[in-house]
Amino acid sequence: MFVRQERSVKEFMQFYPVVSTIIIINLLLWLILYVLHLQIGEIIYSWSIGSNAKVTDGEYWRLLTPIFLHGGFSHVLFNSFALVLFAPALEQMLGKFRFVVFYLLAGVIGNVGTYIMAPTSITYHLGASGAIYGLFGIYIFMVLFRKHLIDEGNAQIVTIIFILGVVMSFMQPNINISAHLFGALGGFLLAPLFLIGVERFSLRKSYVRQTSVTSDDEIKFDPDRWNKKTFRPKNRKNKSQLFWVIFIILVLIGFISTYILN
Repeated sequence: MFVRQERSVKEFMQFYPVVSTIIIINLLLWLILYVLHLQIGEIIYSWSIGSNAKVTDGEYWRLLTPIFLHGGFSHVLFNSFALVLFAPALEQMLGKFRFVVFYLLAGVIGNVGTYIMAPTSITYHLGASGAIYGLFGIYIFMVLFRKHLIDEGNAQIVTIIFILGVVMSFMQPNINISAHLFGALGGFLLAPLFLIGVERFSLRKSYVRQTSVTSDDEIKFDPDRWNKKTFRPKNRKNKSQLFWVIFIILVLIGFISTYILN
């Protein structure tokens, strides 16, 4: 569930197009703002960054737009990595539309929490952390009340990471604690509605759906193949080298832009 077993980046993007799109948007905006330094980036930043004072003045879109902005390379890197690990299972379980709505609502709730708890002390804020903690919130709901949707091993993993994340939120400086806590609470409270009719995550389902969508000229999917032997995607041990190459390149770009160009 949380251990990536897709055979390539292309396969990951085919299975989880919504998660892939969110990650691409986050990275593109980071590149525009902090690496390319394009003028359009300054406009996007000034009109999108979270500002409690400007929300008070009626700019309510700022409760949504900060979800796609990040303060630096490490910020966007770790949030994107969190999405790679924890979001794909929910995209499959909820479906594309419900996942998008849930993700955005959790992020908005996190920003509303920031507005309520610190209307004046936090001047500006940005980041997808509130939405990501919303993912943790729905997982914690599964652990407590929908145990059939998550196995014991993954339940332990997500619980430990969530607790560590909350603890670290209080220990590290410049962390929007309100967004983290309210995002998690929002995800937890939204869970009963969004989990209606949801089935357990299965990598097999992703392969079945992908193989089923073929043209008449391609080899058709055999629905009986799963009865013949246990499903094991071919070359599962061959982790996507391209995935890590992309992350290494991004790390180098972030290092260069932070410590050499500036």
